[in-house]
Amino acid sequence: MAVEESQNGQAMAVDEKRGAEAVVQLFEDRVVKTREPKAYRISELDERLRRERTRAEAKIMSEARKLGIPTPIVYDVHEYGLEMELIRGKPMKAVISSDLSRDAGVLVGRLHNGGLIHGDLTTSNMIVCGERIYLIDFGLSFWDSTQEARGVDVHVYRQFPRGSRGADGGVRRRLPIGISPGRRSAPQGQGDRVQGAV
Repeated sequence: MAVEESQNGQAMAVDEKRGAEAVVQLFEDRVVKTREPKAYRISELDERLRRERTRAEAKIMSEARKLGIPTPIVYDVHEYGLEMELIRGKPMKAVISSDLSRDAGVLVGRLHNGGLIHGDLTTSNMIVCGERIYLIDFGLSFWDSTQEARGVDVHVYRQFPRGSRGADGGVRRRLPIGISPGRRSAPQGQGDRVQGAV
């Protein structure tokens, strides 16, 4: 993977991804996440929201690191963007296993015990690098220590892998909690119960 240079000598992004909230540029040595203006918002409101969300994301990532949760190091905070460490690894969704899921649950428990909610807790926002799992994309994160907020975070995590691709590349069917692929219905009395927190 080579970094291209623009005409003015600046490094150009090797890859670029667009999300609902931001554009993420991947460089050889860093990631730059920029919140773009939303045309449907009043410009003053849009600027304030983008500034506040950028600062909040940087602060929450820093707080998460203090709690012992691996996250990218934030190098710089701009008005509407962040420069961060590039984590080289595989998205957890590509290598998910019960052991990795359990390890992710320990990290999420630490995050929640620290009063932080990720807000987009999916296996796409976890990168496995060696023996570590890094949590990324704290753009929807917030401070909240209620059981309800924690439960929604865990619910998103538990639901996400069901409709995603498995390790073999095949699309997994969505199954209600408590139903395994070989079973047609939930065990007696377990169809509506959420089993164990992550």
